[in-house]
Amino acid sequence: MISLNVNGKNYRVDVPEDVPLLWVIRDHLKLMGTKYSCGIGECGSCTVHVNGKAERSCTIPVGQVKGKKITTIEGLPDNHPVKRAWIEEQVVQCGFCQPGVMMQVAGLLSAKPALSADQIISKMDDVICRCGTHLRIKKGIRKAAQLMTRREVRK
Repeated sequence: MISLNVNGKNYRVDVPEDVPLLWVIRDHLKLMGTKYSCGIGECGSCTVHVNGKAERSCTIPVGQVKGKKITTIEGLPDNHPVKRAWIEEQVVQCGFCQPGVMMQVAGLLSAKPALSADQIISKMDDVICRCGTHLRIKKGIRKAAQLMTRREVRK
C-alpha cells in the first residue's frame, strides 16, 4: 500500500511503486482533470504539482511521491488567478490540454508572478496545445500574473 496526499486528502492505493502517478490519479483516485497525451513528459497535459512544483505525472513513479503533497487541477481553488484568467480571457478551445497548461502556469507564477513576454515563452515552451491556442494562453498568463500581483499587494 502506498500513502498519498492529493489535493489535501490522504489516500492509500494498492499499486506497484513503479506505476506512473498519472494512472494512480486517474484510475484509482478517479480525478480525470489530469490528462494522458504523449506518455513521455513532452506535452504537459499531465502536469500536476508535487510539493508546489509543476511535474509531469506520466513519468513519475508513484513510489517517488510518497509523503509529498500532490495537487491536481481539481485541487486548484476555483478563485485561483489562473482559473479566473482562463475564463476571463476565454483561453480554451477544445480544453484537453488546458488542465496541464494551467498547472504549469500556476507553478510558474507562484514562483515569480512578474514575467516578461520572453520569460513566459521560454517557461511555457515545453507545453503543447494541439488546437494552437498559444496566443490566448499567453494572454491568460499575463492576466493571471496581474491577478496574482494584485492579490499579493492585498495581503
